Amino acid sequence: MKTGEMAKKGLYAGAGAGLVLFSLVGLLPGSFIGGVVGLSVAGSIFGLPLSASVLPRLMVGASMVLGVMLAGVVCIAGGAMAGWLIGNVIEGVRNPATTVVAMKAQTVKVR
Repeated sequence: MKTGEMAKKGLYAGAGAGLVLFSLVGLLPGSFIGGVVGLSVAGSIFGLPLSASVLPRLMVGASMVLGVMLAGVVCIAGGAMAGWLIGNVIEGVRNPATTVVAMKAQTVKVR
């Protein structure tokens, strides 16, 4: 097995697991939290209670979309980083000699 191949497989598996986690757990709370933030921002700009005009609705809708996107980035990037880390650990356990050689090759002597 080539060096770094297990880390790459772990990265892909972690990103897939993060996508599943986002679809099950992150989609609805991201929308709720984004909507609450949008309501508070629109309420502070236009005053409460909000009128049924277009601009406050656009602000709330845009913040809901932003909340969903942020939840997706957190879930998918977090899962990918965790998978990459687990892949590196597994690769280091399987081939400790190549890990030591790679570490020695990366050290820089400072004088």
